[in-house]
Amino acid sequence: MASSSPTPELQLPKKYKAAIYDKPGSISTKIEELDLPKPAAGEVLINLTHSGVCHSDLGVMMNSWTTLPFPTQAGQVGGHEGVGKIVAMGPGTENATVKLGDRVGIKWMAGICETCEACLVGADANCFNGKISGYYSPGTFQQYVVSPANYVTPIPDGLDSAAAAPLLCAGLTVYSALRKTNAESGNWVVISGAGGGLGHLAVQFSARGIGHRVIGIDHSSKKDIAMESGAEHFIPVDGTENIVDAVMQLTNGLGAHAVVVCTANNAAYAESVNLLRFGGRVVCVGIPEGEVVPMKSAIPGVITGKALQIVGSAVGSRKEAIETLDFATRGVIKTHFRVEKMDKLTDVFKEMYEGKLQGRVVLDLSAA
Repeated sequence: MASSSPTPELQLPKKYKAAIYDKPGSISTKIEELDLPKPAAGEVLINLTHSGVCHSDLGVMMNSWTTLPFPTQAGQVGGHEGVGKIVAMGPGTENATVKLGDRVGIKWMAGICETCEACLVGADANCFNGKISGYYSPGTFQQYVVSPANYVTPIPDGLDSAAAAPLLCAGLTVYSALRKTNAESGNWVVISGAGGGLGHLAVQFSARGIGHRVIGIDHSSKKDIAMESGAEHFIPVDGTENIVDAVMQLTNGLGAHAVVVCTANNAAYAESVNLLRFGGRVVCVGIPEGEVVPMKSAIPGVITGKALQIVGSAVGSRKEAIETLDFATRGVIKTHFRVEKMDKLTDVFKEMYEGKLQGRVVLDLSAA
């Protein structure tokens, strides 16, 4: 039975360090000391040791997502890929599936209502009333956080915490997206943004986990990571006169069975439909920032004539999160990442904003 209070030997601090967005709308973070929260009914307190840094965090910090209803507030703790150990259990958690000392993960959704239409069909990442980690809910760029006991993700014993962190969003997101492609083993799948934090994992899942023939598209500087991840071909956006022609040449003039757009680049969406063969499907993952630009290639006549489909995929369910971590534990996928201290977060965001970041960055929160 889970304990309702921390054991004496834990010696929990009264204060802890967190990286906050001190000037939302610009690339700026600041390390501050916050009061240690107490878990409420149904919640657990987690001592976070690692957090991945996602492009979505940059969008939230910069107020560049026009689809979000409210601007990010100053003092917001960002982040949504956290891993740590449970150090206290709130009231009403005696029958929880997690217990004191368990290593768990925090995802994009900090908590769900479990009663809306999306939740009832298992699409909890689309919860109509969900709380988002790092956006009007405390995120994972901090050493302690509270979370609903029924929505944390157990981390397998054989998986390193730093390696697990990016899988809670980047890995989960692309795994769920690839399940929506309807592409079978041996089919051609285009991964747009193949060398990025999401893209390099999508290539691995697609090529090694499912057995697709993968065509990676990205800047030429990211060719190596895309090919090492399992891409069969790579098309650089810089230096390629016509991306559509290049894909057609590789697929005997027919096009790909599916395109997964992992980048937030509007140009990738603009050409995505034209990369498909008859009956193909575009899966939308990356969310463009700034002004919303229509998918110019999504012409009704083309879509109906070729029986094409366009679907959206938001992160993934808690069931898919467990499956994602299992793939990593078995060595099927491996996150390409480097570790930085919490006080380097602003520099990481600058690198991300300039498009220079390859793979993923994980913050070591214990080294703040």
